[in-house]
Amino acid sequence: MGSLALLAKEAGFSVKGFDGEIYPPMSDLLTNAKIEHYDSFDPSQLQPPPKLVIVGNANLPRGCEPLEYVLNQKLPYTSGAEWLGTEILKDRQVIAVAGTHGKTTTTAMIVWILSEARFDPGFLIGGVPVNSDLSAKLGSGRHFVVEADEYDTSYFDRRSKFLHYRPDILILTSLEFDHADIFENLDAIKYQFQHLIRAVPGNGQIIVPCNHDHVEAVLQRGCWTPITRFSTSSSSHGKFEFCADNVLSDGSAFDVVEHRQGKVGRVSWNLHGAHNVANGLAALIASYHAGIELDTAIQHLSSFPGVKRRMEVIAQSDSTTVYSDFAHHPTAIASTLEGIREYVGSEKVIAVIEPRTHTMSLGTLRSELKECCVAADEVIWFQSPTIKWKLEELLTDASRPTKIVTDIDALVVELCEQKSQKTHVVVMSNGAFGGIYQKLTDAFH
Repeated sequence: MGSLALLAKEAGFSVKGFDGEIYPPMSDLLTNAKIEHYDSFDPSQLQPPPKLVIVGNANLPRGCEPLEYVLNQKLPYTSGAEWLGTEILKDRQVIAVAGTHGKTTTTAMIVWILSEARFDPGFLIGGVPVNSDLSAKLGSGRHFVVEADEYDTSYFDRRSKFLHYRPDILILTSLEFDHADIFENLDAIKYQFQHLIRAVPGNGQIIVPCNHDHVEAVLQRGCWTPITRFSTSSSSHGKFEFCADNVLSDGSAFDVVEHRQGKVGRVSWNLHGAHNVANGLAALIASYHAGIELDTAIQHLSSFPGVKRRMEVIAQSDSTTVYSDFAHHPTAIASTLEGIREYVGSEKVIAVIEPRTHTMSLGTLRSELKECCVAADEVIWFQSPTIKWKLEELLTDASRPTKIVTDIDALVVELCEQKSQKTHVVVMSNGAFGGIYQKLTDAFH
């Protein structure tokens, strides 16, 4: 919603908004854009009555004061996703990135490649690139790149948000069970993805990893669009048009191979992990279908600076490096830790995790959580008041030294202590984590 506010302001609308706690980097972006925002509601904020109220999809159920005021006063309203689709995307070539994992990073990669190629794309990203102060921009080019989330649209529209975007080029990064607060099971998620695929035109393009059973199952339900498949290994079985070859163990370099041309170039960058190799391949293919030559796209991708809170170094001392990461699902946690393990070798890795998403806080994936940290040497779980189950369950038969904490200030002190060996602390949450990021940054300084 913050990114939509930025787009609306750039498009010439007068914008202000209400939400609960808004934390950096989004709070900084809104302030810099001179968008008035409030963390508590007062009816005076909607005076004079606005021409349109855009309603988000989080923490706004029937009965909450601002929503009831909008309905009682008969103010015109719509959802954020529908406004984006009808107001911003209607005349653009839309490149959408959907899937359980990797959406933000892949979207940012495509934006970076197109921007470096001077295509000046519009974009909406669920994060902020490292070298940028923008998560959204209208752009003057014909392309608009959007992170396409499967979460429901609003209290009055239970379709997935991405169904409003009608992409021309669609990436499906992966498909797993998530969002247990709104989806009963994986089939319910597949149903939404099936309708997304049906919205891609016949002269468009769908880009998917090969040998992904759940993605293939959705495609088999009906697809009228050309499909480009990719693999992160040349030895993979099955048909694919692109693959990564000669991949360094930590994912920091890989060859890009096209099935007709052979090797077309090599990506060498600052990112790590097999998941980022997959993200990078998908971004290259999307950029190619958007009109950029592969060798040019590879050159630009190699200089991609990353995304804030995606393995972003936020603090450092002689013995310790602290990273912030947005990992929101057991699979993402595992991929992140495997990537850092390959990068640092035998140096110590400590995973510090707040299982904050609705799915994890409800305990839906608790068995997967027990197994996702094997690449770390130690694991620290933060039991916040919003978690609906006792994390002590994760201590039973833990494969690594594991503990539960409830005091963030004490945890910061512990993490800042001088270590006897090189140590990498990976702090993972999809929220503010009680302000731990800023506290660690301040403490290390």
